[in-house]
Amino acid sequence: MEQIQRLRLALPVLLGGLAALAAGSATAAPKGGDKKKGGGASFLQLQALTATVAGERGRRAVLTVEAGLDIPDAKLRELAELSQPRLRAAFSQTLRVYAAGLAPAALPDADYLGRQLQRDADRVLAKTGSTLLLGTILVN
Repeated sequence: MEQIQRLRLALPVLLGGLAALAAGSATAAPKGGDKKKGGGASFLQLQALTATVAGERGRRAVLTVEAGLDIPDAKLRELAELSQPRLRAAFSQTLRVYAAGLAPAALPDADYLGRQLQRDADRVLAKTGSTLLLGTILVN
């Protein structure tokens, strides 16, 4: 319980630092050109994934996971872009099953989620070659 309280106190500081970092990198970005946002040309950003979890005192909370795929192979990246609905469906299903078993006030296991979501990406794309990258994992 004390660890959760410390995490709650540290969250505004971390978010403030990330906002300052984002503002600094936005001003340092080169102007012009057709540069893809967030992660470079080989990165495929997915919309945030959410699932309902049991919160403290019987309330509900939302588990939010930001993820993307780094795919250097152009053909596989094109397939992944076309398969985004299937990727999101597989990722969401895995996240819902994981969230259903998460104990109230428990912290999510990023390593486990990463392994499971990578397995889903390889299954949906029918081959390896993509690397799952996890961003923020938040229970709110």
